[in-house]
Amino acid sequence: MLHLTLRQLQVFESAAAKLNFSQAAKQLYLSQPAVSMQIKQLEESIGLPLFEQMGKKIYLTEAGRELFHYCRNITQQLAEMESVFEEMKGLGHGKLTISVVNTANYFTPKLLARFCRRYPDINVILQVANRDAVLKQLADNSTDVAILGLPPDGLDISAEPFLDNPLVVIAAPDNPLAKQKRIKFSKLAEENFLSREPGSGTRSAMERVFAQHKVQPHIIMEVETNEAIKQAVQAGMGLGILSLHSIELELETKRLAMLNVEDFPLMRSWYVAHRSNKRLSGAALAFRDFLLTEARKIIAAH
Repeated sequence: MLHLTLRQLQVFESAAAKLNFSQAAKQLYLSQPAVSMQIKQLEESIGLPLFEQMGKKIYLTEAGRELFHYCRNITQQLAEMESVFEEMKGLGHGKLTISVVNTANYFTPKLLARFCRRYPDINVILQVANRDAVLKQLADNSTDVAILGLPPDGLDISAEPFLDNPLVVIAAPDNPLAKQKRIKFSKLAEENFLSREPGSGTRSAMERVFAQHKVQPHIIMEVETNEAIKQAVQAGMGLGILSLHSIELELETKRLAMLNVEDFPLMRSWYVAHRSNKRLSGAALAFRDFLLTEARKIIAAH
């Protein structure tokens, strides 16, 4: 029978996630020797090495990868237990971890401001990343709920739409296309595009609509943020395709122009998603219901 402590598992999980004992020690407010000692005791109890060193880097062994998987599940179970106890004290308490894709972060703070005023005792942790990273957080069960575009295939995910997400073509205000009333989609084949990186929801939607029209976009630059695309488009480097939510300020100040292109806006939805087999805490249920019933009117009012 294994003799493990929760503290040992906590130390191991941090070290395994970071693959760095010093960073794990800093995160846990421990000394590096204390982390090393906990790992050594854990390895002795299991009877297998959990880490191996190559040069200056450490890696998980096969046993380490297995234990990391179980640690994640144990941590999640403990978090769910804590949430259940918080629910017993009354709704409006507890911790809520939310993962959102980069583009959704343009409107999520407006929604969270209203939600947090309603539930001031809920501790909200917001994680912002690209689509692939958010899907990994869902798969790892390291987030309670996620806000993203098109739900993924192949993952056991429950997802419900709560807000429209129109994608539009943007250009610099002095671009000749900005004065045209109706632009044929085929015209886009002649233009240079600034695009989000592969793995981004916006990039995937862009590729789908171009494929449907049998048009190959000429992508001259890939960037990892919407802000970089907006700056490059303003500078006249080419066109971009972004969510309307991400360019509202630039349209108001006339730093960007929205083009009138055939089949645009490309209508999509924002979804609130979670693992299908996950037991949502009271805080997570409250947030999901809040999005489904109030998100549209809150965003429309801004």
